[in-house]
Amino acid sequence: MGKRSNGEGSIFPYKDGWAGYVWVTTPDGKRTRKWAYGKTREETHEKWLKLHEQARRGPVATRHETVSAFLNRWLSDVVQPNREPTTYAGYEALVRLYLIPGLGKRRLDKLTVRDVQTWLNTLPALCTCCAQKKKRKKPCCSDGQCCEDHPSRGTVESIRRVFRSALNHAIREELISKNAVSLTTLPKVTTKRRKHVVWSVDDARKFLEHLRAVDEPLYAAFVLMLVLGLRRGEVLGLTWDSIDLTGQELWVSHQLNRVHGKLLHRDTTKTADSDASLPLPALCVTALKHRRRVQEDARKEAGDKWKDSDLVFTTRYGTPVEPRNFNRSFELRGKAAGVPRIRVHDTRHTCASMLAALDVHPRVAMRILRHSQISVTMNVYTQIASPETRKALDQLNESLDR
Repeated sequence: MGKRSNGEGSIFPYKDGWAGYVWVTTPDGKRTRKWAYGKTREETHEKWLKLHEQARRGPVATRHETVSAFLNRWLSDVVQPNREPTTYAGYEALVRLYLIPGLGKRRLDKLTVRDVQTWLNTLPALCTCCAQKKKRKKPCCSDGQCCEDHPSRGTVESIRRVFRSALNHAIREELISKNAVSLTTLPKVTTKRRKHVVWSVDDARKFLEHLRAVDEPLYAAFVLMLVLGLRRGEVLGLTWDSIDLTGQELWVSHQLNRVHGKLLHRDTTKTADSDASLPLPALCVTALKHRRRVQEDARKEAGDKWKDSDLVFTTRYGTPVEPRNFNRSFELRGKAAGVPRIRVHDTRHTCASMLAALDVHPRVAMRILRHSQISVTMNVYTQIASPETRKALDQLNESLDR
């Protein structure tokens, strides 16, 4: 047995080697022992000195979490209480479907740049259908034919961004000393981008004309999406106190979304830009006036069954419109109108063309499109509607203004 140096009483022979400990303060403020082991006294002494240096600099973790345990704790303790529910839902899905299956079993403090880079390189060729055991109607790897449902470049970028954010928090907790994700290179993704069909002004006009012909209660909602470029959640969360029909202004201050099974009506005001109002073109004003009359008629018909709220768009009993039902109504009405099938979100791409067709002044359009320079607005403000379309839109406006 070798002789211990003066003041080195915490290093001693242990089993087939040597062991030592240092009293440290853990990240949660507790005082405890941190152990070091080695085959020789010199090896153990070197590790022991490093522990002393770590303890001198600050808290030292004594229990090393797996990547899976840390990510789950990060989601519940950091992301969920401090970020929007929709943000948490997106992060949780990426962690559950990609990060934990890929690197979850690794020890957090032992995670290397090579580990992360090797795993990232596998993502472009990963068949999510089979890896995540999704049930699909089309052939899957389990049937002997790969459906090649690979992550898009945007998904891979999001996975890397979320993982980098999580490890930055681990550094702040002093669980690790460097962020392995920040030192990786984003792999090349060759997945073909999906081409989304975009409506022309004539398509939008045909759609709105059909809605008026069938007296669709949500007509004004679709007008706001096409003319102002509002998102589904922003339209469904719109309240009457955020609309000034006399001053022809609208404030986007709330969203209505279903997140993890819960229907949430949330305040979305975050920045000065969020507080800015959007000017309402005449078609929007008359559509909203018509919507108010429709809602008042529904209130009278429902009687005691009516549920009071300040929401602009409600069911016939005053309850919030279910987002999925809104999508379904959009798809059915679009099919009946004979226009190309698009997603609800794709209506935003028709906004600039609709503003031009309605003869909205470019400066007003600039505010609606939220451009910082008029030159940017003029670049997208180019589609010229036919005289027939302009006349049809004017007629839609007049048919409601009663």
